[in-house]
Amino acid sequence: MKQSRIVNAAFLAPCLLAFVLVIIVPFFFGLYYSMTDWNGVRDQVKFVGFANFKDLFALPDFLYSFLITVAFTVINIVLVNVVSFSLSLIVTSKIRFRNFFRAGFFIPYLIGGIVLGYIWQFILNSILVALGTSWGMAFLEVSFLSKADTVIWAMSAVNTWQYSGYIMLIYVAAIQGIPASLMEAAEIDGAPFLSRVAHILMPMMANAFTISIFLTLTTSFKQFDMNLTLTNGGPATRFLEEPVKASQLLAMNIFNTATANRMAEAQAKAVILFVVLVVVSLVQVSLSKKKEVEL
Repeated sequence: MKQSRIVNAAFLAPCLLAFVLVIIVPFFFGLYYSMTDWNGVRDQVKFVGFANFKDLFALPDFLYSFLITVAFTVINIVLVNVVSFSLSLIVTSKIRFRNFFRAGFFIPYLIGGIVLGYIWQFILNSILVALGTSWGMAFLEVSFLSKADTVIWAMSAVNTWQYSGYIMLIYVAAIQGIPASLMEAAEIDGAPFLSRVAHILMPMMANAFTISIFLTLTTSFKQFDMNLTLTNGGPATRFLEEPVKASQLLAMNIFNTATANRMAEAQAKAVILFVVLVVVSLVQVSLSKKKEVEL
């Protein structure tokens, strides 16, 4: 037994060391730098306490980025999970070539966010605009990425296209874990398909919904690479009488602050993002787990 523990510790030690060096140590360094006046250039820093946090929510660009990130996250939670669940119903049905469709729906997830952004930027800014101009369709003649009231919806559509195949697999695994005899018995009794899904399938998949909503929530809150290449924060708009970037999500706002040599301020924003994400995630998981017990 003692030898087994030593062997287990020996195998676990490299992983723990990497976790401490890459996650834990930088995290506490980040907390420290968020309370200094560090600009990323000079070696000496001055401790300023919570001064970097005090006025952040009074900054129009940060407040707008925070609010638009919340909106982007809510839209994605709905779109991604509705589309993913619908796809999972299709690929677990008796449709022909369902394994082919599973692979096809999953492939977009394998495309990196940087490449994905450039591909869809070309589609939305060039192909759709050209089609709208040639076919006389006014709503396509101007790119959805160039309008402040549609850019977040366009980003959410792209994110859904990429991410829904991955979430679909979670739902597929949950559906396959439910005895087929339950659905067959309900079908024999004359229950419509939607009724079978709502009253049998979905309650028995509650844990899959908990996981999927959690993953969608955290991924949306941390979205950066697709935001960078698809819109780069644009177009410009006004918020609280100040010019802001209409699609600059919170991660990009932090990045732009850091590249402007305001490292301490950027780190303070990152700490706020971390705290909000932890709190929201814990609340979501807690409510979902409670719902699982009720079901």
